[in-house]
Parts: sequence; C-alpha cells; structure tokens
Amino acid sequence: MMEELHEEGVDMAEVTVLRGGTIVDGTGAPGVRGDVAISEGKIVGIGTDLHGDRSIDASGCVVAPGFIDIHTHYDAQVFWDPALTPSCFHGVTTVVAGNCGFSIAPTEPDRRELIAHTLEKVEDMDPESLAAGIPWDFTTFPEYLASIQRRGTVLNYAAYIGHTPLRIYVMGDEASARTATQDEIDEMARLVREAMDAGAAGFATSFAITHLGADGKPIPSRWANRAEIEALLRAQAETGRGVIGINGVNDELHFDQLYELQRELGIPVTWTALLTTAQGTHHKALAIHRQGREQGSAVFPQVSPRPLTFSMNLLEPFTLNTNPVFAELMAGSVEDRVRAYRDPAWRQRVRDAWASGPQGGLPPRWETYEVMESTAHADLIGRKLVDLAAERGTDPFDLLLDLAVEEPTLKDIRVKAVVANDHEEDVATLLREDGCTLGLSDAGAHVSQLCDAPLATDLLGKWVREKGVLSLEQAIHKLTQVQAELFGFAGRGVLEEGYVADIVVFDPDTVAPGPLRRVHDFPAGAERLTADQPEGMRHLFVNGTQVMADGELVPAAVSARPGTLVRPAPRHR
Repeated sequence: MMEELHEEGVDMAEVTVLRGGTIVDGTGAPGVRGDVAISEGKIVGIGTDLHGDRSIDASGCVVAPGFIDIHTHYDAQVFWDPALTPSCFHGVTTVVAGNCGFSIAPTEPDRRELIAHTLEKVEDMDPESLAAGIPWDFTTFPEYLASIQRRGTVLNYAAYIGHTPLRIYVMGDEASARTATQDEIDEMARLVREAMDAGAAGFATSFAITHLGADGKPIPSRWANRAEIEALLRAQAETGRGVIGINGVNDELHFDQLYELQRELGIPVTWTALLTTAQGTHHKALAIHRQGREQGSAVFPQVSPRPLTFSMNLLEPFTLNTNPVFAELMAGSVEDRVRAYRDPAWRQRVRDAWASGPQGGLPPRWETYEVMESTAHADLIGRKLVDLAAERGTDPFDLLLDLAVEEPTLKDIRVKAVVANDHEEDVATLLREDGCTLGLSDAGAHVSQLCDAPLATDLLGKWVREKGVLSLEQAIHKLTQVQAELFGFAGRGVLEEGYVADIVVFDPDTVAPGPLRRVHDFPAGAERLTADQPEGMRHLFVNGTQVMADGELVPAAVSARPGTLVRPAPRHR
C-alpha cells in the first residue's frame, strides 16, 4: 500500500485522497478504515496515512464503488440531462438504458413519431418532450451511440439495442401485425450483431402484458415467434459480449425454457422482474430459478427492494390498460374514454375481462388504491378507495370512474396503486437469493407515475440499516461488483488499485431515499416525479472527477461531462 503517493511516481498529476472512511470495496469483504487515493481517473492507492494534493474528509462515511443501475430508460433523457437525474444523487455512476426493448434506435425519420407514441403508452414519456429533447441526428444504433459520445455524459452510460424499434425499422407498420419472414429475421439479426460490434450492452426485448403500443395493441416485440426470438438471441451470443435482457415471458418462451436456452447461448440473461405478487406466483418462479441455477444456468432475475407502486391519472391508467377492454380506448380520443367511463355496459365488459383469467390483464388490488390528487374532490385526497366505496354503498371500480368523469379533465384525478412487491418477508427472501440481481429502478420511465431511481438508497437505508436483511458489505457487493461482472464492465465495480475511480461516499447512519416531488423541468415543460434530495449522500466521483460534493452536483463537472460510454468486454467461452 502506498504511504507517500508522490514518492511512488504519480506526482505528475494531482492526487485526491478520500481520508478516514470505512472502505467497503464491493467484493463483499468486511469494511476497513482507511484512505483511497485517486489520480488521472484511476484508483492509485488504498491504505492508511496516504498523502496527496487534495484531501476530502470521509470520516464517519462509507467509501464504496459507484453503484451500477442495470435497468433504466434514460435513452432519450441522456440528451437533455447528462447528469441523469435523479440517479446521480443516489450514488449511481453507471446506468444501462434500453431495457424492455425500448431503445430509440434504429429508427427511420418517418418512424420517429411512432416510436415517441409507443414510449408514451408503455413508459409514460411525453411525445412533445421527446420531440424537443432528442436531436435525432442518428438513424442506426451505432449512430445513436456516437451521438451520445459526441455530447458527453456526466455518468457512465451503456445501452441495449431494443427489439421494438428493431422490428419497426425492418418491418414498418407490420411490426405490430404479424410474425417476421426469414429475410426480416436475418436482417434483424445482422443489426443486432452490428449494434454489439458498436458497443451495445446487449439485446433487450419484452413480452410483458403491460406493454401495449400507441394503438392499444401488443408492442412489436410481443408479436415475435420462437424462431425470431432465438435467432436474435443467438446473434448476440455469437459476439460473446454483453447481456440478454428479457421482460416477461410468453407462450413462445416459457420461464423454465429460458434457463435451458441460456445454457446453449453461453452468455448471461437477466429477466425482469421477480417480484412478490398477491397471487403468490413468485414462489413458482423462484423454484424454477433455483432449479435452473443448480443445472448451471446463468439467468439473473431482477429483484427490487421497493413496492411497485404507480401514481396514475385516468387519462392514461397504465396498469388498468392491461385489460383488453381498457386497451381498446388507447388509440381513441379523450371523449371516447369519457363516454366509456360513463357507460354501465362498458364497465361490465371490463369486469368480465378481469374475471376471464390472465388474458384479462392485471386485476386491480383495490385495497391499495388511494386518491393522491383531485381538483373536484380535494377532500378525498389521502383516502383509500375501498373506504370511500363502502361509505357510498358502491364498489371501488364504479367509484373511481364516477370520480374521474366529475373532474375538469381525466388528468385532474390521480390515484396511487400498488401492483406488486409489497410482501416484505418474501421481498427479503428475494433480496438474499443467490443469482438474483438488483434491477427495475426504471429510472427515466413512467416519469409522472413513479420514481424508483432511489433503489440503492432504499436498500441501504431500509433493508440494511433498519431491517438487517443484508449486511452493508453484501448490499454494496450486489450494487457494484455483481453488476459489473454480469455485464462485463471491466475495471469497474470494485475499489482496487488500477481500477476506474467510480466512487460514492455516503453516511450509513442516515442514508435514505428522501422525498418525492413533482416538477416540470423536462423539454416542452413536461412533468415528472423526482427524488433529488436523498439523505446521507455526500460525494460522487465518475472516472476520477468529483461530480457531487456535499450532496450537490458540481457545476464544472456537469459541464465537463466526465462519463463515458461503457462497452461490455468479450467473455471467455
């Protein structure tokens, strides 16, 4: 270990020493008291009594590798918000975008509006904001990465190539109408290989029932048959790089088949998401996962410490739209939706669909619904829907629609609803489970409906400090080295001499997500929920540059944009 850094030959550049913190290096090893020295973007010393040109007091704090968020949707936001807020405030130094197959390249100019409206429906992104904020100086996926690289980022950035834009690029309007021909499959496979050669993090797709396009039909990727799915997965596997990202499964590829297929492919697969459900379906999925792991499968279901909670208005009720009767309205007008909401016969059709089984969409958990915002009924804010329904002698569904049509607009009432992952004992099991990895922050998506970017600070505050479900070292290991090794991000995820200086400093006694607030700071004045005031987060370094000091972004660092495009290293097969 270095005692006098300048005597060790690094005096040609400034040395910054983080002094006196508890070093938790990301490997899972016990934390130790000491110093970490940084120079020219790398860690140049770990020890005690290190000397440098600049010293930062880290006493009472943990010094750890920067966190890696593998499930984000910053594909568009990266262009107007290079700091990728609020992730930067929660200790994240590297993000992976393009999840669920929703990248924004490749995209032909005449398909940009379709991509925008698809993102509007499935990820709650405002089309006007996208039009104003995306430069659209790219068509192909390699051009997209090059566009980001030219502008620079504050955090490190990686991105999947997504199945939905890939299908639209190759198949046009028929992407959401039919299976692909062999020639079309071959062309999509070529584009996957091209993207991987350019540095894509992997190929991502979705078969989730929640993912409906601009016309209320299943998104393009949900139309793929087994031949297409396997061809695209194998195209990536041939490159020996990156991770396959899959959201949900379907009749073409069952969950247990995914584990078997992975063993053939030879590169890791991550699956979104293994969450606790009221129906208990997570128990079956967990059993399949354990059996697959025993057989040698490298499949990593994503788990989350946070309940999956949506704040929905009744113009775009995301989880209700999984019901096919609701979905019929998605391509129609606001007036169509209001007329339907008033119609008793339409309401009964919705109920019949829910009663029909899985094809009827996600059945609402009415006991979790709460009025969050209302213009016409401000006195009801904070009240549970089931309590209000009981008082009025009606049921929660009828009451919700009655309240909605009494508002000036359908945007003027917003309800909070828990969809999954609120059974704390089972969540604890999933967080501890071998082979499960942390994901589903969804940062950058569903921006008016949720903000789960505080995944790391929630984990460290609630599940480490308060509940003791994981040790501090275990949690940091899962947030850092596990993710870096999964994706092949070489030289990151661990505090070690010679590794990249992506580092977070936080107070373990106070770290917490902080409050959510609604702001209108996106292009075209679009709104979003953000969590930019966490507790206990002190400093953040990206590639050796301090981008956050005492919990605040450093303006000079934001201007300098020290982040880089992170590309997965080849795997030894």
